Amino acid sequence: MNDYDALRDYLTKQQLPEFVLSFDQIEEIIDAALPRAAHRASWWETLRSPQEKMPQREACLAGGYIATRMADGKSVRFKKIVPARRK
Repeated sequence: MNDYDALRDYLTKQQLPEFVLSFDQIEEIIDAALPRAAHRASWWETLRSPQEKMPQREACLAGGYIATRMADGKSVRFKKIVPARRK
């Protein structure tokens, strides 16, 4: 079991196109402390280095969201992934 499966499951249940969770809220969801690296924007952002597979990023994507650390350094914005339209 991945440490971030609970985050994936939480995100899967969300309906909002975008929302923000504090680090404290995320820690409550995963029932563990986030590592110090979580304070770096690059730790969350999939688009910055998509070839680098990291469990927290994979959990967010599997839950249907792209995560971006907020400028306050204490919270994360989750934006729903919109499937590409077929022509």
